[in-house]
Amino acid sequence: MNPDDTPISDSTLTDRALSEQRGGQILLVACGALAHEILALKAANGWDHLDLHCLPANLHLWPDRIPDAVEAAVRDAKPRYAQVFVVYADCGTGGLLQARCDALGVEMVRGPHCYAFFQGVDDFTARAENEFTAFYLTDFLVRQFDAFVWKPMGFDRHPELIAMMFGNYETLIYQAQTDDPALDVKARDCAARLGLRYQRRFTGYGDLAGALAALPPPD
Repeated sequence: MNPDDTPISDSTLTDRALSEQRGGQILLVACGALAHEILALKAANGWDHLDLHCLPANLHLWPDRIPDAVEAAVRDAKPRYAQVFVVYADCGTGGLLQARCDALGVEMVRGPHCYAFFQGVDDFTARAENEFTAFYLTDFLVRQFDAFVWKPMGFDRHPELIAMMFGNYETLIYQAQTDDPALDVKARDCAARLGLRYQRRFTGYGDLAGALAALPPPD
């Protein structure tokens, strides 16, 4: 099985990401759904001063658990790092994650969710009025569509729920972080399974790249 097809829902990704540490002074406490993108940016830019610790991506199925999980990781890391940066947006926590980060004295990525910061928060906000019937997927969610959308929503057992839950959606917008024809094919299939029109929008890494670039290397 290709590692990209394995649902990231336990400590597997955390262990893998921690193995990439190279002794930097800044720790990224990140959503597991962003691991590929963060590691790609680290490698492309030579950001050896950034270490990565990923929390399970499936926390998004229970957004109320994200603030506690982030706080535990930040508190554990703070004695060992000069800075900790949280690579989550609000992610359905209703402002609770930002409040927790403020209390901990750490910064986090700006925006309501990864769809916004991949596209660029300002651009996403400007388009929002005309895209309120759009359902978004990222590279990660295309790879993990069955694990994070199809099965949790029960569509594998009750396909009649698709019309009930997606009846007001019109378009599936695939926000592509990479130019990968195989992912494009898979994203088209996701749209067809949900009965939605398909649109591919190349975003690259959006505001994520700028947020990480702003973290200074040690002197």
